[in-house]
Amino acid sequence: MTLALGLFAGFVAGLFGIGGGVVIVPGLVLLLGFAQSRASGTSVATIIFSAAAGAASFALGDAVDWSAAASIAAGSVFGAFLGARFIEHVPVHWLARAFVVILLVAAVRLAI
Repeated sequence: MTLALGLFAGFVAGLFGIGGGVVIVPGLVLLLGFAQSRASGTSVATIIFSAAAGAASFALGDAVDWSAAASIAAGSVFGAFLGARFIEHVPVHWLARAFVVILLVAAVRLAI
């Protein structure tokens, strides 16, 4: 089941530039019964591999703005560390609600 989840997440990541949090976390929580924080940690641990594969493919097609990628990476390294520390102090029901809100806002913004 985890291999199928990874395959689907990788496909979605390559297709839309998303995957880990959007596909893997809900899959681990809803399908496999993971706790939210364990699902988030597991998802983050897989991102490096899917991101490297996707970035290589996009780079071959000259579809990467390396300046923007470097700037985003610099901020996301620090932000990810803070988020990983912060998750331990947030009640699970608030994590789930915040996750839904972020996904809904992103979906609405992309559709408009």
